[in-house]
Amino acid sequence: MHIVIMGCGRVGSALARALERQGHSVAVVDQDPTAFRRLGAGFHGRRVTGVGFDQDTLREAGIEEAGAFAAVSSGDNSNIIAARVARENFGVEHVAARIYDPRRAEVYQRLGIPTVATVRWTADQMLRRLLPSGSEPLWQDPSGSVQLAEVAFAPSWVGHKVTALEEASGARVAFITRLGEGVLPAPQMVVQEGDLVQVMVRKSELAAVEAVFAGGPKEGE
Repeated sequence: MHIVIMGCGRVGSALARALERQGHSVAVVDQDPTAFRRLGAGFHGRRVTGVGFDQDTLREAGIEEAGAFAAVSSGDNSNIIAARVARENFGVEHVAARIYDPRRAEVYQRLGIPTVATVRWTADQMLRRLLPSGSEPLWQDPSGSVQLAEVAFAPSWVGHKVTALEEASGARVAFITRLGEGVLPAPQMVVQEGDLVQVMVRKSELAAVEAVFAGGPKEGE
């Protein structure tokens, strides 16, 4: 897939290198030509100097054949404008914008523009490490009815199968972060100390899932 990235800061450059390592072709757009130094000598994609929401600049970056577009510059307005241009003017299917203002992020999410609210994400992740109880939504669909949430579990779940968590709570375990790596649950996988459990759940059922996870397994589970 060809992917266009607007913004060559720390996030944009890291994203570009990661995508290229996975075999994708990548073009990076930035107004400051010196920013491309962050890509390093090993980066083989396009470097395009210009405004990321300018249509001619985007064409130079290959937006017309792109399957995805990421707007990760330091400006909320620029990111959302660029994301809308990529989707509405060029028909790019997969578009995402980084937004610093969480209130704006929620608005654009409801409008169908996937967003990553940087400040909220960072704060949420810190809260999850400082106060490991309850749950923290990591993603939700545009309607807000389905969420991916990291849900804390009682120590008594350690040693029990992941499927027991699912059966008791009715939630679906999407993946587990174990020793810093994401792991897809296998049928015989058991919960280990230090695991971070991410589940897909209806927002209306999240409180009930939290209660089951916090309450521990019932006798016989």
